[in-house]
Amino acid sequence: MIMIPDERSTAQAALVEAARSLLRTHGDGNIHTVAAAVLDEHGRAHVGLNLYHFTGGPCAELVALAAARAAGARAPRLIVAVGDAGRGVLAPCGRDRQVLADHFPDIHVIVPSGEGTQVVHIGDLLPHTYWWQAQQLQRLRFRASHLPAVRDGSKRVTMRLRDPVQVGPALLVFEFDDEVSMPGRITSTVARSVDSITDDEAQEDGFTSAADVLHGLRDYYPELRASDEIVIVRFEVTDS
Repeated sequence: MIMIPDERSTAQAALVEAARSLLRTHGDGNIHTVAAAVLDEHGRAHVGLNLYHFTGGPCAELVALAAARAAGARAPRLIVAVGDAGRGVLAPCGRDRQVLADHFPDIHVIVPSGEGTQVVHIGDLLPHTYWWQAQQLQRLRFRASHLPAVRDGSKRVTMRLRDPVQVGPALLVFEFDDEVSMPGRITSTVARSVDSITDDEAQEDGFTSAADVLHGLRDYYPELRASDEIVIVRFEVTDS
C-alpha cells in the first residue's frame, strides 16, 4: 500500500508510477504483463497484476480493485493500467469498463491521449451503457461521516455527478469498513450545472452558499468544472 499526496496532478503521476513499479518488479512478460493502480477515498494506492489465462484470467484493473477492497477501500476514485514492453498507460478493456460503470459509477480513469494521458469519467468511456445495477435495488452511497446526519434527518439532500439514480426505492449505504445500510427512497432528482445552483439548494446540502459548492464537490469529483451538470438528489429514510 502506498500513500499518495493530495495534489491532483501529483497524485495522477504517482498512481501511474505505482503501477509501473509493480510491473518492473513482478511482471514476467508472460502471465503477468499489465499492472494497475487504484486511488481510494483516503488517498491510498492499491496495486494489482493481471493473471493471463486462455480461459479469461482477470485483468489487472479487477485485481487492483479487489486488493483495494481487501485493504478497506470502499470508494475508489481513480484507476490506471500500464502495459509492459513499453506500451505505457492502457485504456481498460470493454469488460473492465462495464465493471467500473456498474460498481464504481463515480470513478475516473487515466487513459492515453496523444503523447500523454488524460483523466476521464467512466461514463465517458462507456456511453449509453447497459446499467446492470438498474436490475437491482439501487444504492445511494455516502461517506461514513454522513451517517449521523442522515439518521437524525438533518441531511436529506446530496449532489451527484453521473450517478444513475432515479426516483424510487433505494438502499442508503455508508462506507465503513463493514458497510452500514438502511432502507430509503429517492424522492426527486434535479439536474443543474454547478454554476447555476442557488444558495438555497446549496444550503440544503450543508454548504454555506452556492459559492462553496464547486470546491466542496471536488473532494468527491476532482475533475469537476463549474459548467458540469450535477444532479441534486433528495431522499428519505423509510421503514422498509
